[in-house]
Amino acid sequence: MQKPLLVTDFLDRAREYYGDSEAVVATTGDRYTYDELGERADRFSAALQARGIEKGDRVAVLDPNTHYHLEAAYGIMQLGAVHTPLNYRLTADDFEYILADAGVDAIYADHEYAAAVEAVRDDVPTETFVTNDPAAVDGDWEGFDALIDGAGTDYDRPEMSEDEVITINYTSGTTGDPKGVMRSHRCETLHAYLVTIHQRIADDDVYLWTLPMFHVNGWGHIFAVTGMGATHVCTRGVDAEWILETVVAEDVSYLCGAPAVLNLLIDHYREHDVPTSGANDVRIATAGSAPPEATIRTVEDEFGWYLTHVYGATETGPLVTTSDARRRFDDDSTDRFAVKKRQGLGFLGTEVRVVDEDGEDVPRDDETIGEVVVRGNQVMEGYWEQPEATEAAFSERAEGYYHMGDLATVDENGMITVQDRKKDIIVTGGENVSSIELEDTLFEHPAVSSVAVIPAPSDRWGEEPKAFVVPESGDPDAPGVAGEELIEFTRERLAGFKSLKRVEFVDTLPTTATGKIQKYELRAQEWEDEERMIGEG
Repeated sequence: MQKPLLVTDFLDRAREYYGDSEAVVATTGDRYTYDELGERADRFSAALQARGIEKGDRVAVLDPNTHYHLEAAYGIMQLGAVHTPLNYRLTADDFEYILADAGVDAIYADHEYAAAVEAVRDDVPTETFVTNDPAAVDGDWEGFDALIDGAGTDYDRPEMSEDEVITINYTSGTTGDPKGVMRSHRCETLHAYLVTIHQRIADDDVYLWTLPMFHVNGWGHIFAVTGMGATHVCTRGVDAEWILETVVAEDVSYLCGAPAVLNLLIDHYREHDVPTSGANDVRIATAGSAPPEATIRTVEDEFGWYLTHVYGATETGPLVTTSDARRRFDDDSTDRFAVKKRQGLGFLGTEVRVVDEDGEDVPRDDETIGEVVVRGNQVMEGYWEQPEATEAAFSERAEGYYHMGDLATVDENGMITVQDRKKDIIVTGGENVSSIELEDTLFEHPAVSSVAVIPAPSDRWGEEPKAFVVPESGDPDAPGVAGEELIEFTRERLAGFKSLKRVEFVDTLPTTATGKIQKYELRAQEWEDEERMIGEG
């Protein structure tokens, strides 16, 4: 028997079995059951349908992690329309490009971000504009609550196929214009199943939304948490004091956070010695570059949280690997930190390989570097209206696999460890140097709060490693350590050719909305007077 895999099934299931259970703790202080969340989504569906939105139309959502985002997303998808979440840290020009590129017919935008859309509304195809506080927004915007209050709950849900596109998530556009990643009902559903299994999501979980919902549908948690009937605790941004208070007050059991978020929490904890959990045990997932061992140690040994390191990309669902391989470490042993720093093993049903330039698997020696390629049911259908880019993404080294652009090694157990992005590897004097390895080393120095290492121009070597360091003191003019001392620190711990060559102290590092450091901004700054970068980093 075959039953279509549809994203609408997640809310349908929660309403059927957990209708009177708490679904959402809103940023407004309101609390909604799954029956109430479902009714509000129904009303948004009816309102959109009355304004001409049909199956296949693109509808954008520009919102921090509030209950409105959840209601809008499901209201859109119940019509078979395409949920198109937007990064709220983008500019008006970015929104103009994406809204036009996707041909967005309607948008819901939080009042704090609607002004950037209002600035370009005459230049985009969008005709329906909805916000949660129209009095706070210039221009002609409908209010979300007034809209659904007057809409009723009746709408026509069309017949849908699991192979139809139901979400478009735009990439960050760090190497050109952002690309729309098309995802079908099927790949969203199977990814959510995998997240539920590997992140061990259960109906009694209380999930705190620190990870942006716009970021690949919040790693699929808008589906997985909902489908299991667990509780969403919404936020309007990342504030360390509020997060730790809320973990305790709402008995949070699960959250996600980039290494930068973990550092914010650790800094607040150390300054104020606050509790880190309520009635529930807490587990946290982190992704991107591996957090330093010192960070993992603090989160697990001092906070008492269980940390899992996961890995992926917008194009892959995102999640494709996990470090949560319990047979590979002892919970009471410090050896677990070395395992948790790895990106880890492939998810169920996911083929993760590390291949050389000929597309052949590299040996499992934990030394030979190749590119990570992935094949699985959670991988995208392709880029929106970009067939050539789609073909290139699946064919460079290994035909039929999505190419991650990350360089990694594989150990004897098949666990991968990302060494660098292809563009972040530093080629100095003909040797490849991992910026991640250097960053990890520098994080061990007590005067370093945050760091990014990039290739910098060198007359002698072509390029050489340079570190941008946020000092623990917070003051780049009084960092509490000399640059030469940090250089020597790396020289004592790494091979000579890998050691740091230059240091610049800064007060902040550029980051994405998900807390990932934007090295391309630092590279552009460092290489602006050069014709090209030797390693093309």
